[in-house]
Amino acid sequence: MNFVAYIIIACEISFWAAILVGLVTRYIFKRKTLGLFILALIPLIDVILLAVTAIDLYHGATATVAHSIAPLYIGISLAFGKSMIQWADERFQYYVTKQGPKPIRRTGYPHAIHSMKGSLRHVVAFAIGVPMIFFVKWYIDSPERTLEFDNTLRLWTIILGVDLLISASYFIWPRPKRTASKS
Repeated sequence: MNFVAYIIIACEISFWAAILVGLVTRYIFKRKTLGLFILALIPLIDVILLAVTAIDLYHGATATVAHSIAPLYIGISLAFGKSMIQWADERFQYYVTKQGPKPIRRTGYPHAIHSMKGSLRHVVAFAIGVPMIFFVKWYIDSPERTLEFDNTLRLWTIILGVDLLISASYFIWPRPKRTASKS
């Protein structure tokens, strides 16, 4: 594994650790402002990842899968970051602090709408990540060194299409409600 791959792993761990520390600070230690400040620092993780990737490529590295994942990771983090924090916040409040409503399991059309909102966030992530990929390819100006970005673009486009199809399918075949099993 190369250095950028380790940085991506460190950034992902840091992302979830910052969320956990922020939530613990907010709810366990009752320091809401400090907890919010810690959660607001999460975008710095993306800046670090972008800087490390750019510096590595600028100094002559050939793009690897790890390099091509960096723009994807940043796009997803920016598009989904707030909703991931909200998701973690709801579950932390209910399961850890025993406050707030139980997170609901959506079914039927509410699930379809929620799923499509997630897919549209994926479109936003794609719209953020793809220009970054094209910028890096243009800036490095060495097709043989940035070939991996083309593979990532193809795969990401397929994954986005499948994501949209799955979300659309929930409007045709809505998720059924769970029935209580008889034992």
